[in-house]
Amino acid sequence: MSVRTSDPVSEMVDPGRGHGLVDVLRHGYLLRLLTRKDVQVRYRGSVLGWIWSFVKPAALFTVYYLAVGVFLRLNDSIENFAIYLFSGLILINVFSEGFINATRSLVDNGALIKKIYMPRELFPVATIGVAVVNFLPQVAILLIACLGVGWTPSIAQVAGILVAIVITMCFSLGLGMLFGAANVSFRDSQNFAELIVMVAPWASPVLYQWHMVHETVPDWLFTLYQLNPLTSAVNLMHQGFWLPTTQHGELAPDTWVFAGLGLLSSLVVLAAGQFVFRRLEGRFAQDL
Repeated sequence: MSVRTSDPVSEMVDPGRGHGLVDVLRHGYLLRLLTRKDVQVRYRGSVLGWIWSFVKPAALFTVYYLAVGVFLRLNDSIENFAIYLFSGLILINVFSEGFINATRSLVDNGALIKKIYMPRELFPVATIGVAVVNFLPQVAILLIACLGVGWTPSIAQVAGILVAIVITMCFSLGLGMLFGAANVSFRDSQNFAELIVMVAPWASPVLYQWHMVHETVPDWLFTLYQLNPLTSAVNLMHQGFWLPTTQHGELAPDTWVFAGLGLLSSLVVLAAGQFVFRRLEGRFAQDL
């Protein structure tokens, strides 16, 4: 009878010497387990449970429609203002949730990290997955509102929505891994992350239109503004959800060009986040 001397599954890997995000794909079961746990914790002890995922965005959309669109009369200057605002806001919300939770993920799971080895990237990636799960009911409410006012998008506009989500997820994960790795040793990183999240809605055309910036700042500064990945992602969301519901809506100049640059820059941020994460990974268990 032969005895196996080694088991590939049980082999230990020194932190920082794995394959980074590739290891997350190899441990899909653990990723699903962590994501499911975080989602269940969110609604633990709740009677309505998942229904809250639809009630909250529906209430928020109604508030924006009445308070901002009707009472403040922004519907007079921006057609279907509630859809314009909500389509950009839900994207900023998923970015903020994913980024902040990814920054905290290693510290929050410190006890688990010190006990057993698993790819550390699983923790920030799982938080991004939870953010996407919470994002989907908001998209559903937005779709219902768009269909109610005659939403007829083209294939390119629908594709733009998907590209916007990819840009946001890559950007959020990259920043989350970078700040999350630094947060293990320097808890100030979490405060910096919160500052970025606070500024994010104002650094993108969520509460205002792009031409307000164009008319105010020099051309070079406006170009820099458009190079922000979140700006290009929000413009794609407006192009996909809001523009097909309007008669006089106007696209930002070179939307797809800056979308391509936004995707490229978000991937660069993701690569930088992975690099810093792997460089600092060897100290996680010690510093936690």
